[in-house]
This record gives sequence, C-alpha cells and structure tokens, in this order.
Amino acid sequence: MIPGAILASGFSTRMGRSKALLPIGPDGPSFVRHVAATLLRGGVSDVLVVGRPDDGALRSEVDQLGGSVRFIENALAAAGQLSSVVAAVNAVDHPGTRALVITPVDVPLVRDASVAALIAAFLRTGAPIVRATSGGRHGHPVIFGHALFGELRRADPSVGAKAVVRAHDAEIVNVEVDDPGVLADVDAPEDYARLFGRPL
Repeated sequence: MIPGAILASGFSTRMGRSKALLPIGPDGPSFVRHVAATLLRGGVSDVLVVGRPDDGALRSEVDQLGGSVRFIENALAAAGQLSSVVAAVNAVDHPGTRALVITPVDVPLVRDASVAALIAAFLRTGAPIVRATSGGRHGHPVIFGHALFGELRRADPSVGAKAVVRAHDAEIVNVEVDDPGVLADVDAPEDYARLFGRPL
C-alpha cells in the first residue's frame, strides 16, 4: 500500500482565504478535490487530507469526496508543515504501508502521470526518497519510504522534512517529468492570477 497525503493545515495568511478551497480556474473543482483525484488516478491506495481541527469548511469538502479520501486532524498545525507530515505518517504507519506520497494542497496542477511515474520509480528502486523534478528543479510530490517514518517524526520542526531529505541526499531518486505543475505553487493572490490567467 502506498497512500497519499495532502498537506492542508496551513493558515493561508498570504492568500487571505483557504487555499484548499480555491477553484481550479473559473469553473473548476477546488484545489483539494482536484489534487485528491490526481493522486488516486496516479495510483495511490487512498488519500489523507491533513487539516486543522477547526477547519469545518475543508472537512465538509473532504467528506463530500467519500470513498478513498478522508480528513485527518492536525492538532499541532501552528507548529508548521512538519506537523502535518507527522500527522499523516502516524495515520498510515501500519503493516503493509510501504511508503507515503506527500504533496501540499497549494501545488494543484500536478498531472496524474507524474504521480504514477514517482510510484513506479519507488517500486522499481526501493529508494528511501523519490522526488519529482522538472527542468532539474525539485518539486512535489515527494515519496518517503516506510523506513524514514521514524526520522520524520524526530526531525527538527524548524527545518521540517527537508532535514530528512538532506540526510539522505545521496540515496534520493529524482524523477524528471514533463510537467511544470510539479513546481507551480500558489501562495498569494498574484500566484493564482499568474497560474490561471485571472484574479480571484
């Protein structure tokens, strides 16, 4: 089993509204709905959406998806993004879980073929970390093998999962994909306008 986790427990301070609930273009689905569908089409076994306990709107959106998508609470969201990673790790760490695919909700345009390529590379190589790249630049998603779950739990919150990535730099398998979406993050209204060609 290789589940996927969508990190969505940030406070969207720069955006001024929930990034997870932003629409993909003028008539598209929400970011979280689109990313969840992409992960499932790409081959993950199920999807965890990690959000704040008080984020009722996100919980409601996730509940509507049903099936293989579920909401996971991150009670420590104020501690930073690593807390969301750890919440996801804790939720999936049981026998049979080989790895975890992690992606932030604000990287909404990754193609399902890119997710499939990452999973195939992990299954082929057994590398502890498999990471998407485009034009040689590191992006998302990132796959962490089960062997690194403990290191993710123990990582310095001020550095985050990057500390684990750096510790295993020589073992990382980078998967170059023809997909600019692996680099396209949306942190502020101007990012949204640039990516979708229209303001919010």
